[in-house]
Amino acid sequence: MKKIISMLFVVEGVIFSTTLYSKALFINVQVAFLSSFFVIVGASFAYKRMVCSKLSSEHYKEERDLLDEIEDPHELYEENSINETQAKELTLKEIVKEEKAKIKTFSFKSMKHGAKGTLSLFRIFPYIFLILGFIALKNNALLDLSFYLPSLLIGIIFGSLVSSNVVSKRSF
Repeated sequence: MKKIISMLFVVEGVIFSTTLYSKALFINVQVAFLSSFFVIVGASFAYKRMVCSKLSSEHYKEERDLLDEIEDPHELYEENSINETQAKELTLKEIVKEEKAKIKTFSFKSMKHGAKGTLSLFRIFPYIFLILGFIALKNNALLDLSFYLPSLLIGIIFGSLVSSNVVSKRSF
């Protein structure tokens, strides 16, 4: 954590040094950096909370390996049969009915689970900050995209470093 804070002070020091060149440059770089930094870190924290809540709930179902999914996406080579009856006794209608039951359909429960991660405050506030910062720069005639866009990249890189160090700590 000390390493992250010291890195943040170094990056902010470099950003603050842009005031020597121009105040408009400093404002563009600062707003863009903070916007992209907050978006990346907020999305990482929201994703971590969503994964932790799914793991702690009783609805977690162990899924197949990624390699198994790639090699056999339709489970054609699985050793278990479609159901407990003999293969000769099954009719085509029964096989289709069994396979349709396995398909996951779009439901309110799945929509609620997806919306829960999307509507997290960790994700909403950074995007509001990004939009309002951009609008404020544009309305005050301070927006210079030649400085703003590269500063977004700096925030993305630093946010990725912070979120990989902080979010990846095992707290499951």
